[in-house]
Amino acid sequence: MKSAFAVLALALVLAVPTAASAAPAGNSIAALGDSITRAFDTCSTAYTDCPANSWSTGTNSAVQSWYTRVLAGNQAIAGHNYNDAKTGAKMADLAGQAATAASQQASIVTVMMGSNDVCTSSVSTMTPTSTLGSQLSTALSTLTANDPGVQIYVASIPNIYHLWEIFHANLVANFVWSFAGICQSLLANPRSTASADVQRRNQVAAQVNNDNNTIAAVCGGFTNCHWDGLAAYKVTFTTSDVTTRDYFHPSVAGQAKAAAALWAAFP
Repeated sequence: MKSAFAVLALALVLAVPTAASAAPAGNSIAALGDSITRAFDTCSTAYTDCPANSWSTGTNSAVQSWYTRVLAGNQAIAGHNYNDAKTGAKMADLAGQAATAASQQASIVTVMMGSNDVCTSSVSTMTPTSTLGSQLSTALSTLTANDPGVQIYVASIPNIYHLWEIFHANLVANFVWSFAGICQSLLANPRSTASADVQRRNQVAAQVNNDNNTIAAVCGGFTNCHWDGLAAYKVTFTTSDVTTRDYFHPSVAGQAKAAAALWAAFP
């Protein structure tokens, strides 16, 4: 599996806030994360990163990324959008990405990380929650040590269990998940109702909840770290919000939905 995906769940019909009234202050923005933030598999070339479609730093007007929303009210940020995320990244990789963002003097940093820590080959290989929290703390310390005034916006791990809910009866999705080895901790034997498989899926869902609680607590220990209040976790993705190339990553519509929900979640 190349990366993890977020299947986010809140049926919001929201007006897009104007950049002038709602934009975070800053003249540069860096995005940290995994394949979701790289907008993997949304370009015409399949199975590649497509950062122009990123919910955070993308430039595609169809997405209305955070960068384009800030740009509408602050032209000084033009060209200072850095996508430091890496497809396949886990929380262990966040400190390196944070160091890169610090070297870029990013004044706004978005973080969406942790999906790959639960979307693994099996439940036994998921990252322990305590380890994930420690890794996040190290990364946030790197950012704040470089610039005590940096504004950090941390998104929750999306509701990946919902991905199983909307596609587990789709035979093509089942084949792709199995053939590509995608998120087998959750998506192995997707049509099985055997107690062991039900328990395994529930264990992954519980791990996401525990990890999100820990991420919130760690973020709360840093003055300029802002938590999304589970907004990413609560965004509702429908089948049209997911690419049918891998039945796992957000489509352009999904990226736009994530951008809007997370923009609305923060002060």
